[in-house]
Amino acid sequence: MTNKNNKGLGRGIEALFQEFDETNESEEVVTELKLADIRPNPYQPRKTFDEKSLAELTDSIKKTGVFQPIIVRKSTVKGYEIIAGERRFRASKLADKETIPAIVREIDEASMMEIAVLENLQREDLTPLEEAEAYNTLMEKLNLTQNQVSERLGKSRPYIANYLRLLGLPLEVKQMLQTEKLSMGQARTLLALKNKKQLVALAQKTVHDNLTVRQLEQLIAKMNGKGAKKGKKVVKDPNEPYYKQSETALQEKFGTKVAIKNRSKSGKGKIEIDYLSTKDFNRILDILGISLD
Repeated sequence: MTNKNNKGLGRGIEALFQEFDETNESEEVVTELKLADIRPNPYQPRKTFDEKSLAELTDSIKKTGVFQPIIVRKSTVKGYEIIAGERRFRASKLADKETIPAIVREIDEASMMEIAVLENLQREDLTPLEEAEAYNTLMEKLNLTQNQVSERLGKSRPYIANYLRLLGLPLEVKQMLQTEKLSMGQARTLLALKNKKQLVALAQKTVHDNLTVRQLEQLIAKMNGKGAKKGKKVVKDPNEPYYKQSETALQEKFGTKVAIKNRSKSGKGKIEIDYLSTKDFNRILDILGISLD
C-alpha cells in the first residue's frame, strides 16, 4: 500500500502510514459488512472521482467481486466509516452489491484524517482546490500551523501557503479551477489582481481567450497600474532589485504574499503581509516572536 517512489513524504506522517500499512493482516478478520452500514471518510479530500475509472471498477466487481477488503473503523455515531477503499465502496454500490469485505481497525480521529489526506496525495491527482482544502483541514482539525503541516508532509511552507491562498478566491473562480477550466498557474496569477471585484470577470476572460500565464501577468500588471497618474514620467528606482529580493525573502519566511509599498526618496514605505485566517495571523505573530498572552 505504501508507495516507495514518493520522495516528498515527511518522516512523521510516512511512519504513521507505514505503521498503518504494515499491520499484520493475517491476524485480522475479514468481515462482510452491509454497504448500508458504511459511510465515506468524513475527511476525504477528494470531492469527485473519475467516472471512467469508477465504471471500469464497477464492471470488474460485477464479474469477480471485491478481492481486496476495504479498511473501516466503527463510527462514533452509527455503523462504520471508511479509512481506505472508498472507490471500491462506491463501485460496489454501483454494482448493486449489498455487502463488501472489510477489515475493522481501531484508529483515532487524528490518524484517520492524516491517512485520508496522505493516501490521496500519494495515489490520486487531487485538483489544486481539493489539495488546498486538505491542507486547511489538517490545520483546522488538528490545530496545526502551516509549518507543522509542511513538516509532516515533507513539503516546503511556501508550497503549502501557495495552495492555501487559492481558498481566498471567489466561489465562481474556485469552480473554474475545480473543473479544470483554469490551471493552478492561472489561478495563482489571478490572486495578484489588486481590485478583487474584477477577479471573476478576469477569470472568465482568461478561460474565454485561453490566456497563458504570461499573458495574464501582463494584463494584470496593466490593470493594477491604471490608478497611476498619467503624463508623469516614471523614474526607475535603483533600489528596485533590492526590494524585489527582499519581498521574495520575506515571502519565503512567512509562507504568504508580502509586498513592499509606497517607497519614497526618503526611504520610507510600508510592508504588507497577507494572512488567510485568524490562525494564519497568529502563525505570523509566532514567526515574529510576538506573544499576546
